[in-house]
Amino acid sequence: MRILLTGGAGFIGSHAAQALLARGHVVTALDNLNAYYDPALKRARLARLEKSAGFRFVEADIAEAEALGEAVKSERFDVILHLAAQAGVRHALDDPASYTRSNLVGHQNILEFARRHDRLAHLVYASSSSVYGNDTTPPYSENARADKPVSYYGATKRAGELLSHSYAELFGLKQTGLRFFTVYGPWGRPDMAYWLFTDAILSGRAVPVFGEGKLRRDFTYIDDIVAALVRIVETPFRDEAGLAPHKIYNLGNSRPESVLDLIRKTEAATGRTARIEKAQAPAGDVRETFADISRAARDFGFSPKVPLGEGIGEFVAWFRSYRKTP
Repeated sequence: MRILLTGGAGFIGSHAAQALLARGHVVTALDNLNAYYDPALKRARLARLEKSAGFRFVEADIAEAEALGEAVKSERFDVILHLAAQAGVRHALDDPASYTRSNLVGHQNILEFARRHDRLAHLVYASSSSVYGNDTTPPYSENARADKPVSYYGATKRAGELLSHSYAELFGLKQTGLRFFTVYGPWGRPDMAYWLFTDAILSGRAVPVFGEGKLRRDFTYIDDIVAALVRIVETPFRDEAGLAPHKIYNLGNSRPESVLDLIRKTEAATGRTARIEKAQAPAGDVRETFADISRAARDFGFSPKVPLGEGIGEFVAWFRSYRKTP
């Protein structure tokens, strides 16, 4: 298949591109390489892909409709895998406009591009567990209302889901939305707790811990996520009579663990002891994330395999190699 992948220099996007290329698909990747975190990491991810047959990268911002159209020109795609977004819960406290631009304007631009694109069979897009907020009863089901997100990031991702549903209703645009739950692993994001903890422990700095380390997250290893992405991209969308062609799935490990669990497993992987420092949690952090994955298991055979200790071990080994840290 010919696939348009947005966010191709991102953590999940670069892993997805690698897996899709390995299966013989043709991938055109877009990314604006912004400075939310070090663009050098994004370029290093791209360097792993650029020699692959069937891969093309274009630097473009999806929030600029004309630039998006110019980037792909006359190319025709079977599937769009839309992973580009302004990520991070806490950064939205300082720059909410960047989330509006990427997650709402950019998402709508992709929807409009998709609905006018000849022969497009399916739009698969990234949402987030942040849509659930604190009022949903765990494990979180896709049937929950999810109308009280506590972060602006979560609000923009939920709004994106609603925009997608309206395009499905109005134009018949076939779409699958994926609510990711705390994805981690090699080539990950420097703003995430597992990266920050590993960096601090190896550098001998204190590890700031919110909520006495009792906050729980459904940590999900990147390989489990990518296996699901490939299956979903390769599976034709199944219409259901009387329903708009729009489905949403949780993709999580379905086994939440505390922040203290993460620290202990990072200590084991690094062979170092963490120096813990209590800190006040910033606004927007949820108490727990916990995915009900029965829908994804039923429709795509989704079954996460990698436990947190093993996944953190893989990340720490990569981190030491990337940073040249003993």
